Amino acid sequence: LGAKIVTALLLSPPPRAGAPMAGELRCQCLQTETAVIHPKRIAYVELIPEGPHCGVPEVIATTTHGKKVCLDPTARWVKIVINKILNRYSAEN
Repeated sequence: LGAKIVTALLLSPPPRAGAPMAGELRCQCLQTETAVIHPKRIAYVELIPEGPHCGVPEVIATTTHGKKVCLDPTARWVKIVINKILNRYSAEN
Protein backbone atom coordinates (compact mmCIF):
# COMPACT_ATOMS: atom_id res chain seq x y z
CA LEU A 1 0.00 0.00 0.00
CA GLY A 2 2.79 2.46 0.87
CA ALA A 3 4.55 1.86 -2.46
CA LYS A 4 1.33 2.68 -4.33
CA ILE A 5 1.05 6.04 -2.57
CA VAL A 6 4.69 6.89 -3.28
CA THR A 7 4.23 5.90 -6.93
CA ALA A 8 1.09 8.04 -7.19
CA LEU A 9 2.93 11.03 -5.72
CA LEU A 10 5.85 10.56 -8.08
CA LEU A 11 3.57 10.28 -11.10
CA SER A 12 1.35 13.22 -10.18
CA PRO A 13 2.08 16.45 -12.04
CA PRO A 14 3.86 19.25 -10.16
CA PRO A 15 1.76 22.21 -8.98
CA ARG A 16 1.09 24.81 -11.65
CA ALA A 17 2.75 28.18 -11.34
CA GLY A 18 0.41 30.54 -9.58
CA ALA A 19 -1.75 27.75 -8.16
CA PRO A 20 -2.34 27.79 -4.39
CA MET A 21 -1.01 25.04 -2.15
CA ALA A 22 -3.95 24.19 0.12
CA GLY A 23 -3.97 22.67 3.58
CA GLU A 24 -0.56 23.75 4.83
CA LEU A 25 0.60 26.19 7.48
CA ARG A 26 2.73 28.22 5.13
CA CYS A 27 2.17 30.59 2.23
CA GLN A 28 -0.33 29.09 -0.18
CA CYS A 29 0.97 31.08 -3.13
CA LEU A 30 4.47 30.13 -4.21
CA GLN A 31 4.21 32.30 -7.32
CA THR A 32 1.76 35.01 -8.29
CA GLU A 33 0.18 35.98 -11.57
CA THR A 34 0.65 39.60 -12.63
CA ALA A 35 -1.25 39.45 -15.93
CA VAL A 36 -4.63 41.17 -15.83
CA ILE A 37 -7.64 38.87 -15.54
CA HIS A 38 -10.90 40.49 -16.64
CA PRO A 39 -13.23 40.89 -13.64
CA LYS A 40 -16.01 39.05 -15.50
CA ARG A 41 -13.77 35.95 -15.53
CA ILE A 42 -13.33 36.04 -11.75
CA ALA A 43 -16.00 34.15 -9.82
CA TYR A 44 -14.55 34.42 -6.31
CA VAL A 45 -11.65 36.16 -4.57
CA GLU A 46 -10.15 35.00 -1.29
CA LEU A 47 -8.09 37.51 0.71
CA ILE A 48 -5.70 35.96 3.21
CA PRO A 49 -3.96 38.50 5.46
CA GLU A 50 -0.36 38.02 6.49
CA GLY A 51 0.08 36.05 9.68
CA PRO A 52 2.19 33.35 11.33
CA HIS A 53 1.58 31.05 8.34
CA CYS A 54 2.83 33.59 5.78
CA GLY A 55 4.59 36.95 6.00
CA VAL A 56 2.77 38.48 3.03
CA PRO A 57 -0.93 38.94 2.23
CA GLU A 58 -2.27 36.51 -0.37
CA VAL A 59 -4.98 36.99 -2.97
CA ILE A 60 -6.41 33.83 -4.53
CA ALA A 61 -8.92 34.21 -7.35
CA THR A 62 -11.15 31.45 -8.66
CA THR A 63 -12.06 31.93 -12.31
CA THR A 64 -15.46 31.21 -13.79
CA HIS A 65 -13.90 27.98 -15.13
CA GLY A 66 -12.91 26.87 -11.61
CA LYS A 67 -9.16 27.50 -11.91
CA LYS A 68 -7.50 28.95 -8.79
CA VAL A 69 -4.90 31.62 -9.45
CA CYS A 70 -2.67 33.44 -6.99
CA LEU A 71 -2.64 37.14 -7.77
CA ASP A 72 0.10 39.64 -6.98
CA PRO A 73 -1.35 41.77 -4.14
CA THR A 74 0.98 44.65 -5.10
CA ALA A 75 -0.22 44.81 -8.72
CA ARG A 76 -2.27 47.95 -9.41
CA TRP A 77 -5.16 46.07 -11.05
CA VAL A 78 -5.37 43.63 -8.12
CA LYS A 79 -5.54 46.53 -5.65
CA ILE A 80 -8.40 48.04 -7.68
CA VAL A 81 -10.33 44.74 -7.66
CA ILE A 82 -9.77 44.30 -3.90
CA ASN A 83 -10.94 47.86 -3.18
CA LYS A 84 -14.10 47.34 -5.25
CA ILE A 85 -14.87 44.11 -3.41
CA LEU A 86 -14.25 45.69 0.00
CA ASN A 87 -16.37 48.74 -0.89
CA ARG A 88 -19.21 46.52 -2.09
CA TYR A 89 -18.97 44.40 1.07
CA SER A 90 -18.97 47.42 3.40
CA ALA A 91 -21.94 48.93 1.53
CA GLU A 92 -23.93 45.71 2.05
CA ASN A 93 -23.24 45.65 5.80
